[in-house]
Amino acid sequence: MNRRDLLAITIAATGGSLLGTAKARAQAAWPKDKQIRVIVPWPPGAANDTLGRLLAQKLTEKLGAVAVVENRTGGAGLLGTNAVLQAPPDGYTLLASAFNTAVMPLVLKGATFDPQRDLEVMARTAKAPLVMVSNGSRPEKTLPEIIAAAKKKPRDWPIAISSLGSAGHLATIEFLRRTGLELDMVTYRGTQPALTDLMGGSVQLLIDPCFALLPARGGDGKVNAVGIATAERSQLASDVPTMAEGGLPGFEVQSWYGVWAPKNTSAAICQQVNALMQETMRDPAIVDRMTKQVLEPVAESIEDSRRFIASEVKRATELLRSVNYQPE
Repeated sequence: MNRRDLLAITIAATGGSLLGTAKARAQAAWPKDKQIRVIVPWPPGAANDTLGRLLAQKLTEKLGAVAVVENRTGGAGLLGTNAVLQAPPDGYTLLASAFNTAVMPLVLKGATFDPQRDLEVMARTAKAPLVMVSNGSRPEKTLPEIIAAAKKKPRDWPIAISSLGSAGHLATIEFLRRTGLELDMVTYRGTQPALTDLMGGSVQLLIDPCFALLPARGGDGKVNAVGIATAERSQLASDVPTMAEGGLPGFEVQSWYGVWAPKNTSAAICQQVNALMQETMRDPAIVDRMTKQVLEPVAESIEDSRRFIASEVKRATELLRSVNYQPE
């Protein structure tokens, strides 16, 4: 046997281990010498953006990476999500998004992927209760008053949707189902334009995360907080009743936020990001900062995140089926 044949046999016999070693070395090198893009499919200022920037900051501080946030807006989050779906699974393109990502195919015709199959969840990072607000110039302030008025004149009560597939969108569908109201739903490209129109009177109601809506309450009275979708009142807005107090028992809805990577991103990289975010979300300073913004940090394993997301998709599927919702 000559030397060339011996070399060929050796490579064939050890090919798997050699490839495995090369892959391990590549993973060990992450995240060195290459910029990490954190894609946020929403405009700056949203909770997704805040958490995406926190992720980029910690990747830089803790792992020595060069991480930057890219806001890829459009298509109710689809444009930015597609950018991640099409990226190589090398750990250098991550998605910082929210509940919308998990249910996108249920509400958008253009979403032809399966988030649970085609993306790798790395971590769930935070959750936020929802709150209903109304146009403050109307005399009706409480939930019972609003429901009664809207039943008499439903055309006078258009309700805003900040984005198709958002937690607020599904909460609105549940609200209409529970109350039997048939209100016009007006879709926007983000919370801020929806809130602007609510204050101007073009729409009368909006359900979205407290993070975005509670700060809008000011001395001018343009925004009225109707009810918070939690079991108990929030310590940060103790004057706002729960939706249950307003006559809708069990109306408890939250948005949540997470980090994903392209399919087939290595388990080692996913676990590294998960460990980083768990450490971050247990940091007392981060917890205090987020609590003041009515955001609750989440520190959990990848397996727990997968189970939670699967349950959310199941719940959303059942709700949308019950009202015969058709993707738009």
